[in-house]
Amino acid sequence: MINYVWKTVYFARPGPENTDETLRLAKERAESLKVKNIVVASTTGATGVKASEIFGEGYNLVVVTHVAGFREPNAQELTPENRAILEKRGVKIVTAGHAFGGIGRSIHRKFGAIQIDEIVAHVLRLFGQGMKVACEIACMAVDAGFIRTDEDAISIGGTSRGADTAILLKPSNTHTFFDTKIKEIICKPRL
Repeated sequence: MINYVWKTVYFARPGPENTDETLRLAKERAESLKVKNIVVASTTGATGVKASEIFGEGYNLVVVTHVAGFREPNAQELTPENRAILEKRGVKIVTAGHAFGGIGRSIHRKFGAIQIDEIVAHVLRLFGQGMKVACEIACMAVDAGFIRTDEDAISIGGTSRGADTAILLKPSNTHTFFDTKIKEIICKPRL
């Protein structure tokens, strides 16, 4: 068995000011491990566009957006301009119901009852919002068929906007979530 040392970066604060460094660190780790699957959360597409610039060709880059209607009925937050850039660069885009907030969120809003998916989300938030997002979007990318469960991936999430968390994981489908294995924390806010 080979042991090795790799640094984990802890940001002083969460937020979009960490986006460039998060993407740089994620690419550095992807290169060192020869990981080709990269999953990035991006609401408007701005973080996805940055990721496509930093990672360039040779990666299976998947951008996961909010579901249509997330903020307001019938509205898609991914801008048409950013969608066009991502599509032109061959980036895969997932727009689907949140793995940790689908029908359970509806039940909570209607009846006030806490659902299992919300408990999972809150436990992951113990490590920061970006950790919850990174785990969730990896499941969503697997569910969409854009990354595989037998290949490692780097998943990048954030707190509100931008990116501030990157992890290396063995992803799983949403319905087999507990098969997910977080192998490394590349960076996250110190919180």
